[in-house]
Amino acid sequence: MKKTLLTVAALCLMSSGAAMAYQQDGDWQVRVRAVNVDTKSAGANGLSVSDKTIPELDISYYFTPNIAAELILTYPQKHNVHLKGVGKIGTVKELPPTLLLQYHFTNFDRFKPYVGAGINYTHFSSVKLDVPGANIKRHSWGPALQVGFDYALDKNWSLNVDVKKIWMDTKETGLGLGKVKIDPVLVGVGVGYRF
Repeated sequence: MKKTLLTVAALCLMSSGAAMAYQQDGDWQVRVRAVNVDTKSAGANGLSVSDKTIPELDISYYFTPNIAAELILTYPQKHNVHLKGVGKIGTVKELPPTLLLQYHFTNFDRFKPYVGAGINYTHFSSVKLDVPGANIKRHSWGPALQVGFDYALDKNWSLNVDVKKIWMDTKETGLGLGKVKIDPVLVGVGVGYRF
C-alpha cells in the first residue's frame, strides 16, 4: 500500500512539474500576427473601403496573471475606396492603433483564452480620390472588442489566434456624401513571446 501511495504521489509531482513547464510568468508579451481586415459593406451613400490582409505587432503588459493591457500596432495601410455603381474612385491610408484591457483565463494549462475591450484611434492620410472636390475627415475614435487565445509551446513561446471588432468610420467632407462606415472585423493568427 505504501509503495502504491508513493507511486501515485510521484506521478502527481511529475504531472505537476509538466504542467508548470507551460506556465508563462513574464510581465511582458510581444506577438506578431497576420490579420485579415474584413470591412463593412457599402452604406446607403455607396462608399466603402477594400478588405486587406495586414501585418500586426502587439505589446502586452501583465499587471496580474489575469489582467493585461495590450497595445496593437501596424504601419499605415493603403485601402481602395469604392463608390457603388462606379467602382474604385481612389485610395486612402489608415493607421489604427488600438489599446485594450484584457482578462486572461489561467486554469486551462497550455490553452490560455482571453477577452478584451478598449478604444481605437484611426488616422487617415494620403487621401487620393478621383472625384473632384471629394475629401474625408482624417480622424476616427471608436470602441474595440476582442476574443482570442494563446497556446503555450514552452515557457516563452506560444501560438495565437485573435478576433477583434472595431467601430471605425470617417466622413466624406467635400461633396457631402456622408459617413463611410468601415467597422472591420479582424481575424489574426501569429506567434507570441513572453518574458
